[in-house]
Amino acid sequence: MDMGDALGKALLRITIGGLILMHGVHKLLDGIAPIEQAMTSHGLPELLAYGVYLGEIVGPLLVIAGLFARIGGLLIAADMIVAIVLMRAGMLLSIGPMGGYALELEACYLIGGLAIVLMGAGSLSLGGKDGRWN
Repeated sequence: MDMGDALGKALLRITIGGLILMHGVHKLLDGIAPIEQAMTSHGLPELLAYGVYLGEIVGPLLVIAGLFARIGGLLIAADMIVAIVLMRAGMLLSIGPMGGYALELEACYLIGGLAIVLMGAGSLSLGGKDGRWN
């Protein structure tokens, strides 16, 4: 593997993981009441709202560290799918007020998470390039 590939994977991991982790920290500090409401409004148990911590804290930390990064990427992608379905499904084919895709942030996290699932963490990670889940 060349250094460009390793650096590119590290940059992707740190960017996607770091940015979505801030959303998780916000939820740790301010709570998840809006997510609990979204769950119950869709007939789902309120307890499922705590899964957001997997996708916005655990997943990003795994991705940033590059340890079980593929699992972390999957947690991030799953979190975004749930967020889109529960909170933003009506905007799926919409253009935002500034002309961009209305769900561009969610799409970036979803596709970034899937890219990490497919590519792994790379050699610049705690799991190393040969880690099964990296």
